[in-house]
Amino acid sequence: MLLDTAALYFRGFYGVPDTVRAPDGTPVNAVRGLLDIIARLVTDYRPEQLVACWDDDWRPAWRVDLIPSYKAHRVAQAVPGGVDVEEVPELLVTQVPIIRHLLETLGIAIVGAPGYEADDVIGSLATQATVPVDIVTSDRDLLQLIDDATDVRVISTAKGMSNLEVVTDTVVETKYGITPRQYADFAVMRGDPSDGLPGVAGVGEKTAAGLLREFGDLDGIIDAANDAETPLSPAVRTRLRAASDYLAVAPRVVEVARDLAFEPFDARIRPLDEARRTAADDLGAQWSLGGSLDRALRALDS
Repeated sequence: MLLDTAALYFRGFYGVPDTVRAPDGTPVNAVRGLLDIIARLVTDYRPEQLVACWDDDWRPAWRVDLIPSYKAHRVAQAVPGGVDVEEVPELLVTQVPIIRHLLETLGIAIVGAPGYEADDVIGSLATQATVPVDIVTSDRDLLQLIDDATDVRVISTAKGMSNLEVVTDTVVETKYGITPRQYADFAVMRGDPSDGLPGVAGVGEKTAAGLLREFGDLDGIIDAANDAETPLSPAVRTRLRAASDYLAVAPRVVEVARDLAFEPFDARIRPLDEARRTAADDLGAQWSLGGSLDRALRALDS
C-alpha cells in the first residue's frame, strides 16, 4: 500500500477540528486524522507492506522549466536554486515534523526522492513492484498507474474516507471512456487549474476522450491535427495546432516517473518492538493522540 502522504494529512487537517490540541497548545488535528486514516486503511485492506510516499520537492524545477505556471499559484515563497515554499495553513506546518517523527516511530517506511514529488515515488514503486499494489490518493493524475494485469489499483479518497472507491481499469473506462494508459494524455488535453496546467483551450473531457478513442494517443492526435487529409473538425484542428507548444512539453509534466531508484528500505507491517512501543506511547502522551494512536497501533500489530 502506497500512501500519498501529504494528500492524506491535508485530509486529516481539514477533517478534524483544529481545536484538537496537545497539552502545550500545539494543534494535532492533522496528526490524529492521519493516524485514523492509516488505521482504517490497514484494517480494511490488510496490506502486508506500507509506504508513506513523501514530497521531497512538491514543485520540481524541471517541471516548472517546462511549464512555468505549474503549481505557481501555490507558492508562498520562491527559493532560487532550492525548493519553493508551498502555501500551507500555518496550523498544519507545525504538524508535519510531528507526523514524520511519528511515522518513523511506528516503523512505517517513509520514501522520497530529491527533485521529485510523491507522485513520482508512487509511480516508480508501483511500476517496479512484484506484488499487488494499492495506491491511496485523491489525485486523479495517479489513475494513469492503474493496471489490472499487474494488480495495481487506486483507492480513491476523493469522496472522503466514508466513501472510498476502489478504481480499476473497468472503473476508469466506464467513467472516462478511456483506458488508464491513456489517462495522462487525457489529463494533458483537459488541463488542471489546481496544478496550473492550462490544457487545450476548448477541449474538455468528452472531446479529449473521443480523440483518444479515435487516434489512440496524443502523438496520434497531433499527427491527425497536422494532416489535412485526416477527418477532424476544423475547430478541434485549430485548437490543437494553437496549443502545439504546450502539447510538446506537457506530457513530461503530467506523466509520473516510473524509473526512480531507491535505497533499500523495509516496508513490512509488523508489531512494534518494546523500544518502539515505548517511544510511540511517549509521543502519544506528549501530543495527546489518544484513541487515534491506539487504533493505529492495533491495526499495525494485528
